Amino acid sequence: MNGIQTNRTRIAVVLCRQTAPGALIVLLAVAWKSIPVWAQDQPATESHTGHGEMSSHVMPASHDSEGTDSNSGTSARMPDTAMDMGPMQGGSAPPGARDPNAYSDSYGFGPYRPHLADSRSLGSLLVDRLETARGDHNSFTAYDLQGWYGRTYNRAVVKAEGDIDSNEIADARTEVLWGHAVAAYWDTQLGARYDSGHGPNRGWLAFGVQGLAPYWFEVDLTGYLGEEGRTALRLDTEYEILLTQKLILQPRVEANAYGKSDPRREVGNGLSDLTAGLRLRYEIRRQFAPYIGVEWGHRFGETQDLAKDAGEDVSDTRFVAGFRFWF
Repeated sequence: MNGIQTNRTRIAVVLCRQTAPGALIVLLAVAWKSIPVWAQDQPATESHTGHGEMSSHVMPASHDSEGTDSNSGTSARMPDTAMDMGPMQGGSAPPGARDPNAYSDSYGFGPYRPHLADSRSLGSLLVDRLETARGDHNSFTAYDLQGWYGRTYNRAVVKAEGDIDSNEIADARTEVLWGHAVAAYWDTQLGARYDSGHGPNRGWLAFGVQGLAPYWFEVDLTGYLGEEGRTALRLDTEYEILLTQKLILQPRVEANAYGKSDPRREVGNGLSDLTAGLRLRYEIRRQFAPYIGVEWGHRFGETQDLAKDAGEDVSDTRFVAGFRFWF
């Protein structure tokens, strides 16, 4: 405080010599207002640490057991919550601390509670291909669908794909799987596969992965273990090119390989067949889209030899038209 008073005295002396009386009064008022409030109103004591620091201590008013201010004699009733809180760490929470309606004036959701995250089971069915294919020597109807029911991490999955020729199933593959999410865009799948149609029916154990690869490739890779030591591997991948928000071009590739020959179903070991297609669809709605396209199929290795012996084509180009829908 002595330093502040000395500065005021010096300012006053200088201004008295160089300014008019009216301006002097104004400058003195401005100088006074510029002094911090703590320096004007509160007493200061020097620290006894030897550093000359300014310190200020405000002692709280004491209260007796009845909540009365002993300094002023007035009643200072403490809030109920403050008296019942207890320690901040450990112990039981005060009553009503986790009331879900504490900030809604006791209004709840009623009978229509929201379902969040993984709180209920959902389902979906995607018919990716339902089309008529016309090749060089024949025409047939093809289908490819996938449905699932469950929650985010675990769900039941059904896959079905096949060809119908002359009102009969020429070749069909049906899978029932349990899917489990292992990453943001990937599921592992475990279950069974059943082949029917041309030749004897076959059963397989199935295990694989399905998901979205980098650069937005949809991948379905599955391995199979069948009777009499038969093994198989199937890869199905597709990609969507958005020409517009409704016009979409979809390349698709499917390949099958077998570890053991099965002449009764015209399947040889090694790479059996490869199918590549290109479809252009127009989404009238996201859930419904007609399409047209072209598809090329070829058989390889021993499967090709078995097809020749049966008088069938080993390579075929066909035009397709159909619908894609989901719900």
